[in-house]
Amino acid sequence: MKVTTTAGHFLLVLLASISHSVICSTSGNETDRLSLLEFKNAISVDPHQALISWNDSSHFCSWEGVSCSSKNPPRVTSIDLSNQDLAGYISPSLGNLTFLKHLSLVKNSFTKQIPASLGHLRRLQSLHLSNNTLQGIIPSFANCSGLRKLWLDHNELAGEFPGDLPLGLEELNLSLNNLVGTIPSTLGNFTALKKLGCAFSGINGTVPGELAALRVLEMLSIPGNRLSGAFPEAILNMSALVMLSLSSNRFSGMLPSGIGSSLPSLEQITIGGNFFQGNLPSSLANASNLVWIDTTENNFTGVVPTSIGKLANLIKLSFQTNQLHARSKQDWEFMDSLANCTQLQFFSISRNQMEGHVPSSLGNFSVQLQYLYLGQNQLSGNFPSGIANLPNLILLGLDYNRFTGPVPQWLGGLKKLQMLSLTNNNFTGYIPSSLSNLTQLTSLILESNQFIGNIPSSFGNLQFLTTLAISRNNLHGSVPKEIFSIPTLAQLGFAFNNLSGELPAEIGNAKNLWNLQLSSNNLSGDIPDTLGNCETLQEVLLDENNFSGDIPTSFGKLIVLRLLGLSHNQLSGSIPASLGDLQLLQQIDLSFNHLTGQVPTKGIFKNSTAMRIDGNMGLCGGAPELHLPECPIRTSNKSKHKLSVVVKVVIPLAIIVPLAIVILILFIWKGKKRTNSIPLPSFDTEFPKVSYSDLARATNRFSTANLIGKGRYSSVYQGQLFQDLNVVAIKVFSLETRGAQKSFIAECSTLRNVRHRNLVPILTACSSIDSSGNDFKALVYQFMPRGDLHKLLYSTRDDGDASNLNHTTLAQRINIVVDVSDALEYLHHNNQGTIIHCDLKPSNILLDDNMIAHVGDFGLARFRIHSSTSLGDSNSFSSFAIKGTIGYIAPECSEGGQVSTASDVFSFGVILLELFIRRRPTDDMFKDGLTIAKHVEVNFPDSILEIVDPQLQQELDLCQETPMAVKEKGVHCLRSVLNIGLCCTNPTPSERISIQEASANLHGIKDAYLREN
Repeated sequence: MKVTTTAGHFLLVLLASISHSVICSTSGNETDRLSLLEFKNAISVDPHQALISWNDSSHFCSWEGVSCSSKNPPRVTSIDLSNQDLAGYISPSLGNLTFLKHLSLVKNSFTKQIPASLGHLRRLQSLHLSNNTLQGIIPSFANCSGLRKLWLDHNELAGEFPGDLPLGLEELNLSLNNLVGTIPSTLGNFTALKKLGCAFSGINGTVPGELAALRVLEMLSIPGNRLSGAFPEAILNMSALVMLSLSSNRFSGMLPSGIGSSLPSLEQITIGGNFFQGNLPSSLANASNLVWIDTTENNFTGVVPTSIGKLANLIKLSFQTNQLHARSKQDWEFMDSLANCTQLQFFSISRNQMEGHVPSSLGNFSVQLQYLYLGQNQLSGNFPSGIANLPNLILLGLDYNRFTGPVPQWLGGLKKLQMLSLTNNNFTGYIPSSLSNLTQLTSLILESNQFIGNIPSSFGNLQFLTTLAISRNNLHGSVPKEIFSIPTLAQLGFAFNNLSGELPAEIGNAKNLWNLQLSSNNLSGDIPDTLGNCETLQEVLLDENNFSGDIPTSFGKLIVLRLLGLSHNQLSGSIPASLGDLQLLQQIDLSFNHLTGQVPTKGIFKNSTAMRIDGNMGLCGGAPELHLPECPIRTSNKSKHKLSVVVKVVIPLAIIVPLAIVILILFIWKGKKRTNSIPLPSFDTEFPKVSYSDLARATNRFSTANLIGKGRYSSVYQGQLFQDLNVVAIKVFSLETRGAQKSFIAECSTLRNVRHRNLVPILTACSSIDSSGNDFKALVYQFMPRGDLHKLLYSTRDDGDASNLNHTTLAQRINIVVDVSDALEYLHHNNQGTIIHCDLKPSNILLDDNMIAHVGDFGLARFRIHSSTSLGDSNSFSSFAIKGTIGYIAPECSEGGQVSTASDVFSFGVILLELFIRRRPTDDMFKDGLTIAKHVEVNFPDSILEIVDPQLQQELDLCQETPMAVKEKGVHCLRSVLNIGLCCTNPTPSERISIQEASANLHGIKDAYLREN
């Protein structure tokens, strides 16, 4: 209805002031003004006062962010309120701005749905709603015939990929939402489309062949989804393509041999995190405009083609984490060709199978090179001399190789270096003092080499250094006091060396230090009282030294302290009562000192499982669980005199035997180095240290759209760090939950001390303060795109996704149990100390792109109690407050007994049986004494085909070549594997096989089955 009277106009204003409904007037620019005011009324937070000018004191065309046409009367044509941190919802009244051409509300906090009324704006040309928290389905924009740009990325939109769009659309970005379904084939009708982005949005299926009609498409960005199949042939018809990203999907097969010829305009190709295999196509060199190539985390084999050097404009080249090799001089020729890439800034070939010496042609690389990653190969020889010719290097990673010889002094001439990792090699000689010239250095990682001599005191010149890790070498001398003048120093690791002398009092100047590790040295003297000035300290490990004197009472000022290790020293005096006031303290080890007096009863000292005080014969009192003698009652001087006479006679007789035992224990331990200290993590070859803001940005402010898992103590988000396309998993601990702090410490303690291909790779950690000033803890892991084993087994039942299960063959399941057994064997037997997982279950077993299993979640892990082996089972651990998951807990643990390596073996056995019969141990059928193990046992060996996963039955039945023989081999394999599971789930711990035996047998079964098939 058209309103023309004064009364009608008044009624219109009244309605607009009392409701949020759409205004239906056609009365010119007055409708625009009222619509804008209605939009303003729907905004609840305006921190920057962006809308303060939106009032009747000025014409609406002069309001901030509003632009109007020059016609009379002027009409609103553009609204731009980007980056204003506005909160509220988008009012449907904007649908009345019939002349609106451009609407941008990027980077705000708008919630609720996108108003359907926006779909009626026929003149709308661009709609930018990126980086909000909009929800609901995407409305139809079919009537917006002029719409050319639609950006809805970084929201929480749901529903299917929209098909109701104007055919003239040129840019569509739906990335980082919660979409479902597939890419519609009708998208091929949008022939004007130039940019298409749908990254990390949950879509699956294949790329439709109809997209071959998108001949003018310049950008195709669809990483981080569940797309599968071979390399999409439709892409080869997109000859105008400039940017192509298929990363972190499930694409497989070989790259088309002519890919570079078909896509001559290509400037960027990122295909990491898939299942591509075979050789890298030499035709990539035909796309002469390429500046960015990233093939990270695939299964590419063979050698790097020498033609890659023809790409003169290359800026980034990453072949990281594949199976590429170089064994001969001819294999390394690609390095010679890269000298032609005069713009190259980033080069990584880490985590491959490169062998031998690094060619001297490395020195011919572009002087613009900033990032060089050669880590985790099998490289050998001396420090690569060609690096001396790369003056602009910012990061250099040579870690986990076989390099030998000294580190050259000229390395100190690379003045722009910020991160240097040489960890886990065989470098010898002195640490070059010239490294102190690298004044921009933030991380220096020299762990696990054979360095000798002193730590250069000139390292104090490195005023931006945050991490200094030189543990596990043969260093002597004292700890340089100059180091503690570095204002940014946060992590210091000198453990497992031969350092001596006193710890300098200047350590109190390191105000930002949060991690101090000096374990297993020969340090002596008093622990400096000034250490209490380092109020950011969270982890202090000074065990296995010769410190004497009292424990400083100033430790009570370390209010954020989580972990304190002072064991195996010569400390005396009493335990400061102030340690009991540290509310965040989760673990404390004071064992094997000469402490005396009463054990405090507050805080950490109330939890007997979180403290170690054994080996201190003079302690008394404390929590009842400690079973210490009562402390003597104070007496008068006369009584004291009589008592002293008695003591002089009785004490020598009373303590001579236990004292002899203690001396024997210490003698046995003398010269040994403890191995349960937590080494500082070396920086990963892709990710440096991260902050809370980095992680918030990577997860779109920890949006539910990025949530991929939730547990008792934490939530796990999928995120993308920095500007790269590498996806990570970010585990954020719910610190308000009781036990979460302890879980964080336990997981850090485990993962920093272990490395194995079947353990979840940790990239870095974040201990910080969130935007509200609350404590924040997170761990960043390598992303496992295949999810966890529970999802693999039950996806068809839980979420209707059968894609994973349909590809889980008998051989793949065997590989999984072999991987898990290898991980457990490493934890139990091959690490420096025994680690028990305590919560092994399918959801804690993650699968990477190659279906390799990785054990994760060490929040309940237990460590070996370091005491004489004559005092008990070295593989047994205290079981107070044992936690785990019902169905997987060993019987002895659920009944209050000791947890041991046999407990993990039981959990492993349950998982093995579950994997092959695909029934949860908590299935409704398991009751009245029937367990998953008994269920298998009563059907073993003759009836196992009746209880195994029907998919495996079908796999064996469909064998076409000599079916009876092949099927019999499969049945024999199943029997052998299930027998291992039964041996692991014996109710009596002593009668279970060890994980070493289980792993050896499973390897034999795997080799036999794969060899025969």
